[in-house]
Amino acid sequence: MTYSSSLAMNRSRFTGRNQNSVSFRTQAHTLGPITNTITLIVLACLLGLLYLTQVTKTNAYGFQINDLQQSQTQLQSQYNNLEVASARLQSLSRVENSAVAKNLVSVAPSATVQN
Repeated sequence: MTYSSSLAMNRSRFTGRNQNSVSFRTQAHTLGPITNTITLIVLACLLGLLYLTQVTKTNAYGFQINDLQQSQTQLQSQYNNLEVASARLQSLSRVENSAVAKNLVSVAPSATVQN
């Protein structure tokens, strides 16, 4: 018996007459319930980490915005105070140089009041 005839004999027990000598078995590869559960848990953890990184970034930007708003309020307050001081200092020189102030007569006390 030759090698090819011995192979043909082994195949003949699976096949009948007028059938192909090669048989294909389709095997469905499915995941079991434990593997599905583990996969879902890992995906949920990854989604949770993604969410936490986004929230952390948002909070970090929120802190920066809050700091900038506080410095803006402080600078606005300083600006307002400087405007008032500038107006006060400029008013003295305007009063001294005005035409009304130049027409005023200086008065010296003439007498004192006694009780």
